Amino acid sequence: MRLLLIEEDSRRCAEIRQRVALWRPDAELVVRDPVLQGALPPELLAQGFDAVLLAGEWSGGSGLAWAKELAGRAGFAPIVLLSGRDSAAYEAIPLGVYLVSREEVAQERFTQVLAAAEHRQSFARAVWRTSVAGRDAQRFGSAFIRGYRHIRRIATGTVSDLYLGESEAAGTLVALKVARDRHVEHSGELDDSFRRFLQEYEIVQRIRSPGIVRLYDLGVSDEHAWLVMEYFPAGDLRGRMRAGISVRRALYNSIAIAKALEAIHNAGVLHRDLKPGNVMLRDDGSIALIDFGLAKDAALAGDVTDHGMIFGTPHYMSPEQGHGEPIDGRSDLYSLGVILFEMLAREKPYKADNPMALIYKHRKEPVPRLPEAFESLQPILERLLAKVPEDRYPNAGEAAVALEGALRRVLRGELAA
Repeated sequence: MRLLLIEEDSRRCAEIRQRVALWRPDAELVVRDPVLQGALPPELLAQGFDAVLLAGEWSGGSGLAWAKELAGRAGFAPIVLLSGRDSAAYEAIPLGVYLVSREEVAQERFTQVLAAAEHRQSFARAVWRTSVAGRDAQRFGSAFIRGYRHIRRIATGTVSDLYLGESEAAGTLVALKVARDRHVEHSGELDDSFRRFLQEYEIVQRIRSPGIVRLYDLGVSDEHAWLVMEYFPAGDLRGRMRAGISVRRALYNSIAIAKALEAIHNAGVLHRDLKPGNVMLRDDGSIALIDFGLAKDAALAGDVTDHGMIFGTPHYMSPEQGHGEPIDGRSDLYSLGVILFEMLAREKPYKADNPMALIYKHRKEPVPRLPEAFESLQPILERLLAKVPEDRYPNAGEAAVALEGALRRVLRGELAA
């Protein structure tokens, strides 16, 4: 059994957790704070839960109001409203909502309601999975991916499409990257798109850092490779930069990126495509790096790229990467320097009409100057954007320390925030 409890009161959460555990020791209870985490995403149907338990009220919120809205979502999981038996609460019953008083949580009726909800959800899942609508909802492009409900396509790339879906196993919204071309060649060997998906999955599963995207699943369906990852409704750093970022936020982001790079590099991995579009934002303000399809992993037997070839995004490439030369973790630090400059100056450090001209400027032109208001950060930028790797910070950890020192100066009022 899997339950979602929406409750602000930690004491009540503990009571319900204990009650459920005594009844069903193997049950999983996921708690969501409606005040800190807000409303459920409008696309979510909670299909991965046997029931959704709603507190009667919380600071500035009403379980009854939520129950009415959620019950209006076709296909939403059974709802149990933990509320007093007043006339208002009874309004939820015609909507198919189970009503349980707070006192009844300690009684047998509570577990009877949960069992009924579990049976109802199990039947609804079976009907949905075998229906035409259910099968169509599990199709992402031409790939049928069981256990995921298609919501919409988010983006289209050169070799894959990105979709928003709901995972029954994870009980949350996820992003699915689906290779557009078939992953098996006529020779029977895996093509590059699947190898990149596999490499990305193996890298992320091994690192396990909060600054790295969470990956849930990997597979092949209808001869199409697919990868399931964390969904970021807040978007990426590129979108946030368009709206403008304070120096404080720019430093917070840079420190978080540096610490994520430290974890990656300690695992023997180089990202090689660090850019604002690959820095995702969580609702709590933290960041997560994505897209390890171009990463170089010393722990894997083979590398999907060839020596001397150029991969990445020219605006953010280190001079050595842009010229196909050997690179190490300091190349990713150069990319971080480009991002830091762009967050503060609101423009890229070098501009040109074509990629080769950009690559030339990264190697030959001097490090650009930050706006006067951020002059005290210029020494950090000089280290990150040094033309020669030996002149940069030796590793991401030391870069993070330097950036944290700058942030402390901002917090002390020594630098405009």
